Amino acid sequence: MSVFSSSLLRSAVVTRLRAVGCVFAEDEARVLLSTARTPAELAAMVDRRVAGLPLEHVVGWAEFCDLRIAVDPGVFVPRRRTEFLARQAAGLARRDPAAPEAVVLDLCCGSGAVGAALAAALGRVELHAADIDPAAVRCARRNVAAAGGRVYEGDLYGPLPATLRGRVDVLVANAPYVPTEAIGLLPPEARDHEPQVALDGGADGLAVQRRVTEAAPGWLAPGGHLLIETSERQAPRTIEAFTRSGLTTRVVSCDELDATVVIGTRP
Repeated sequence: MSVFSSSLLRSAVVTRLRAVGCVFAEDEARVLLSTARTPAELAAMVDRRVAGLPLEHVVGWAEFCDLRIAVDPGVFVPRRRTEFLARQAAGLARRDPAAPEAVVLDLCCGSGAVGAALAAALGRVELHAADIDPAAVRCARRNVAAAGGRVYEGDLYGPLPATLRGRVDVLVANAPYVPTEAIGLLPPEARDHEPQVALDGGADGLAVQRRVTEAAPGWLAPGGHLLIETSERQAPRTIEAFTRSGLTTRVVSCDELDATVVIGTRP
C-alpha cells in the first residue's frame, strides 16, 4: 500500500493543519497528498503550509472553473468567488458557431485564471490579457498558452496593441478593490504572500476600477461588455463609474459565492 494512501498519514497531516487554524484541513490534506510525489516532498509541503504560505503557492496550482491554474509564489491566488465573474463573461461572449471568434480582454489578469477559463468555456476566442506585475505576467503566459492567448506587461491598457481599440467583445477586470486601510485586516495568507498591487484599491477601494471603467468604451466593440468584480457594499459606486462612462449597467450577484459583478454594455 502506498504511503500516501495511509489513513494514519492523512490523519497526521490533518492534525498539523488544524493545529495552525486551517479551517478546511481535510480538503487541504487531500490536495497535499495528491500533489506530493515523495514522503520528503510531502513533509516539506506541509511545513510550508504550516508556516503560513497559501496552499496554492505550496502546491503550485489552484482549482478554478474546473481547471488547474498554475500559481507561482508571490502571485495573486484566484478566488472561488471570481468563478462567478468568469461564468458571467462566458455567457455574454458565446456566439453563433458561424460567427467570428470573440475578442476577450482580461485586465489585472494575475495568474490568467479568468482568461484561461473563458478560453476553455468558449473554445474559439481571441484572448488578450495584461497585468502590471512581472511575476503574474510570467505565470499568466503559461496558463493561457494553450488558447494562444497573448499577455502584456504594464499598467492597464498601456501595453495593449492599438489594433485592439474598438474590437473587444468582453472585457473582464478583477481589479483590486480592497481599501488601503483595510489591507491590514486581510488574512495573513493574502497580506503577507500576495503582491499589494493586486489587493490595494486605493482610499475607497475603487481607484483602479474607475481607471478601467473610464477608458473601457474606447476599447469595447459596439455592444461589447465590461465586467468588474466588486463587493456588494461598493457596487453602487462602481455603478456610478460605469454610468459616467456611458455604459448601460446592471448588477448580478451570487449568494453562494458571496460574489458581486457589475456589467456594463457599450450602446
